[in-house]
Amino acid sequence: MRRLLATALALLAGTVAGQARALSCKTVRYEDHRYAICEVIPAQDHLRLFLDDANGTPYGDFSTLESALESQGKTLLFAMNGGMYHEDRAPVGHYIEDGTERMRVIPTPGPGNFGLLPNGLLCIQPRRAFVIETRDYLQRRPTCRYATQSGPMLVIDGELHPRFLPDSTSRYIRNGVGTSADGKRAVFAISETAVSFYEFARLFRDGLKLPNALFLDGNVSRLYAPSLNRADLGRAMGPIVAVTSE
Repeated sequence: MRRLLATALALLAGTVAGQARALSCKTVRYEDHRYAICEVIPAQDHLRLFLDDANGTPYGDFSTLESALESQGKTLLFAMNGGMYHEDRAPVGHYIEDGTERMRVIPTPGPGNFGLLPNGLLCIQPRRAFVIETRDYLQRRPTCRYATQSGPMLVIDGELHPRFLPDSTSRYIRNGVGTSADGKRAVFAISETAVSFYEFARLFRDGLKLPNALFLDGNVSRLYAPSLNRADLGRAMGPIVAVTSE
């Protein structure tokens, strides 16, 4: 009887744990382009950023991070490259990991996509996640347990970035993240075909109905999503945004 009770409790615990996890991934088509999207509920999913291992060496790829987590009894459930970085894989802009600032905010314009203002940040709090434009972030100074700065912003308070052109011919595989106004939903997307900034931004604003969205990268866009049979390979990454089992 005790063994049966223990088994029943274990099954119940597993069911409850499964229900508590809200992460979901799927492929969608929007305006003749296909995207893989993963929706995260920060109040239920363990969303965070990773950069270096315990020895200060950047993880660099999904398999290395996955192995490190397994050694701690954790499971990697979702991951994506999480912001632009230098050759040594150090973040280009603001970066906070587990409450510790690793890189300051860069508020000034500059070369490349990162410096195409307005840019912004993904701010992860214990039960919320927000994409925030950089100047707004500096004014409000929200408390973020994790944060990564990238650019450009794709959608700012319901408006597309003012520099995006509907007839642009600059197309790449791109990835980014958008959040709901209340911070209860974070949606990560990666295109499966080359898209322009304008097309990608419209996915977040008009397709996913998210008021704020941030471009993460285009040259190293990669996704780890077991439910979609994705574990992309490529150049070594800097910051990685991920959902883990705990």
